[in-house]
Amino acid sequence: MSQTRSTCPYCGVGCGVIIESEGGQIIGVRGDPQHPANFGKLCTKGSTLHLTATPAITRQTRLLQPMQRLRRGHAPVALGWDAALDRVAGEFGRIVREHGPDAVGFYISGQLLTEDYYVFNKLAKGLLGTNNVDTNSRLCMSSAVAGYKLTLGADAPPACYDDVNHAQCLFIVGSNAAYAHPILFRRIEAAKQKNPAMKIMVADPRRTDTAELADLYLPLLPGTDVMLFHGLLHVMLWEGWTDATYIAEHTYGFDELKSLVREATPDVVAQTCGIPKEDLFKAAQWFAQSPATLSLYCQGLNQSSSGTAKNATLINLHLATGQIGKPGAGPFSLTGQPNAMGGREVGGLANLLSAHRDLANPAHRAEVAALWGVADVPSKPGKTAVEMFQAAADGEIKALWIACTNPAQSMPDQATVRRAMQRAEFVVVQEAFATAATCDFADILLPATTWGEKEGTVTNSERRISRVLPAVPAAGEARHDWRIAVDVARRLEAQLRPGQPSLFPYETTEAIWNEHRESTRGRDLDITGLSYAMLETEGPQFWPLRQGDRTGKPRLYEDGVFPTADGKAKFAALPYQSTAEPSESHFPFSLTTGRLRDHWHGMTRTGTLGRLFGHVAEPCVQLNPRDMERRGLKDGELVHVTSKRGAIVLPAQASHTIQPTQAFIAMHWGPEYLSGRSSQGEPLAGVNALTTSAYCPTSKQPELKHAAVKILKAELPWTLLGVAWLPEATALSALTELRQLMPSFDFASCVPFGRERTGVLFRAAAHEPPPPTLIERIESLLGLTTDETLRYADKRRQQRRSARLQRTGDDVTLEAFLLSGDTRAESWIKTLLQDGQPAGRYGRLLLRPGAEAPVTVVARSAQVCACFNVGEEAIRNTVARCAGTENERLASLQDQLKCGTNCGSCLPELRRLIRAEYQQNDSLAGPAEPHAIAV
Repeated sequence: MSQTRSTCPYCGVGCGVIIESEGGQIIGVRGDPQHPANFGKLCTKGSTLHLTATPAITRQTRLLQPMQRLRRGHAPVALGWDAALDRVAGEFGRIVREHGPDAVGFYISGQLLTEDYYVFNKLAKGLLGTNNVDTNSRLCMSSAVAGYKLTLGADAPPACYDDVNHAQCLFIVGSNAAYAHPILFRRIEAAKQKNPAMKIMVADPRRTDTAELADLYLPLLPGTDVMLFHGLLHVMLWEGWTDATYIAEHTYGFDELKSLVREATPDVVAQTCGIPKEDLFKAAQWFAQSPATLSLYCQGLNQSSSGTAKNATLINLHLATGQIGKPGAGPFSLTGQPNAMGGREVGGLANLLSAHRDLANPAHRAEVAALWGVADVPSKPGKTAVEMFQAAADGEIKALWIACTNPAQSMPDQATVRRAMQRAEFVVVQEAFATAATCDFADILLPATTWGEKEGTVTNSERRISRVLPAVPAAGEARHDWRIAVDVARRLEAQLRPGQPSLFPYETTEAIWNEHRESTRGRDLDITGLSYAMLETEGPQFWPLRQGDRTGKPRLYEDGVFPTADGKAKFAALPYQSTAEPSESHFPFSLTTGRLRDHWHGMTRTGTLGRLFGHVAEPCVQLNPRDMERRGLKDGELVHVTSKRGAIVLPAQASHTIQPTQAFIAMHWGPEYLSGRSSQGEPLAGVNALTTSAYCPTSKQPELKHAAVKILKAELPWTLLGVAWLPEATALSALTELRQLMPSFDFASCVPFGRERTGVLFRAAAHEPPPPTLIERIESLLGLTTDETLRYADKRRQQRRSARLQRTGDDVTLEAFLLSGDTRAESWIKTLLQDGQPAGRYGRLLLRPGAEAPVTVVARSAQVCACFNVGEEAIRNTVARCAGTENERLASLQDQLKCGTNCGSCLPELRRLIRAEYQQNDSLAGPAEPHAIAV
């Protein structure tokens, strides 16, 4: 068995992993105890990485050879690499010659490695002469970039993970770190246990698992962050809690900001934000008077039409109180993707150039042109993500090259995005997974390598660069992303600059990285003292790390000098503005989106594992119980969720984490998992059929975090549910084919489930029953065509049932079933199958329409711990028998059930259940304690 040190491909924490491989296959993964980001810990997603790379999953989900679509709407056919590369270069070259370089656009990804990013940026801006190269980091981190540059002078997070251990006050705002950055959250929990006096404040419209850790929870209304920050500064000024010396010596622009926040009185802030005035005072005091205050923030601030203002006004608080440039203090933006930071470093956005240079700066353009060996870099601003797809929908951009991202799931306003890809003359999709929804729009599909196969570097949230190393050969004919871009670039050079030396002489990732390293010389992120060899022998390193330095800088601005013309930071006097689309009488709900604990982004990888659907099994919209009651809704009933751009149907679920007149849908539910059709028969495309493309005017980041919607009960009388255990390869194939059938219904969802076995769950609803042939097709895909299948059909009532039983010795189990036209018996029949309970005694009761649940069938409670498959009921029963303090109860619970002892992702929920037991039985109540951590 071989072991390879590499990096996790999920969030921006940048955890180190050790990949175990044998015979060219990945067989295991564990956390790297030597990696400074995680010290051996992994979350549920990271610890199951090896299970997403099995041969069966690779065969069913990976794009394994180049493909071309001869006609739109037809299935793609195989193509050789040379022919595929020739066609891409030919089409892009033709369009550039006929329409100019700005008629093409590149939409790339924060999941690419730094070396991949660098080549794409050079191909677009250096060779073709267009700045139309942007990335899904525009949806993730561009507001953080703009906020840092506006105030501190450079896109450089000044803090590091270790600052969590030095902070005396932690302000978490716009971030559910417990789900989005779980390993960093483990550090926060540990720091709180070690230092119970540390104050933790959480500001979030939802009472998330992160908020459960808070000493002070601020349930601000969606989009009101700027008013909150202005109000905090107003109180600080009134109480004399600002640092006049720091302001005078290291900043400018404070007088203008003081005038602006004068109107942000506690009464105004309380009314606008929906928080008590006394909590505003407490938050201001803790933030300003703490010896060290650290802010952690993410998409709640970034994905907003006021994203830059939210970031900058939070930074204002740090500058006004001197809470920056020292251990435990500073504004620390948490990166959403594994290498969004690396993309920012190479200038992989439409308004940036290499090494934090600005496109608008002529000197910067000249420096990059000299480095690349081209006459110039175009000055015309490129199209950012939303603008790029709008331009393609309008016919301005003729060709799109999409790499390592899934805009047909992740971009807002899906109707426009899909129209763009349909109207474009030529669409290239460079992708590892054939299951991504964007693949359906490609004229050419180029297979790329993915985690476990790639080589290069990534940079995490704390500016630490790590090596990514391959453990196994590329699957099928897949090639590295940089290699594909280089091969196309060389073909384009033959058309556009024949006879000249190539701008792309690279044969290794290290050659690309060395050129990128040279581009940073003298810049704020100077890494000229770094090398591949150093990263491999001494481990991940912070930037800057200049030539001659032995180590990088964990913290920036310790000397109070900032990368600005006069060395001073700037206060940003930016007014509060409400959301781009405020709720109103016709659209009374504020919809926000966010993450699930065990999934990541569009789920092309995590969505292949049934075990990761144990915590949240199916798509839903969460509503406050009072809103559910007022609308006569019960858990599981279908509702229409409608915005000004589209509508989707999905089940409603009551949740006390949601405030009244608010709603929440997880960002992951795209068309691969949730589908339907409009009243005009057009397919609807997941949660982003609802979201708005309105964006921050400075950062151009769209407001994915808020949309005004209305929610009405869906009258879809015909329903269907099909559930089956299947062999792994068969299940993955069935999932693919069932998802192709989803648009045939007014509502449909399709998800895997199971731990030791692989299951498939297909749910649908419609106004009218579909053709019998469609039901028969679903039965076939679920394995309900064998001799062991029991059947019932009532043509008059449009009802149909089938159940497949399996006998093993004296045991009879239910292996698959379909309820069509009447799904009232779902709960107990699904329990029989999923929990493996004996089914032989129920016989034809399985087929009786609306048959009531037998008292002998008791469903398992909701899963809490994904690692050890521990449910809520078992946890409650065990906690009730435990004695002692909260920490002692947690330790006893972990000892008996093992929950919370592996990845720790379930720890916030375990604590909540323990506290609920305290509240139910006063005799068990004890003093408040610091939070315990996983073993």
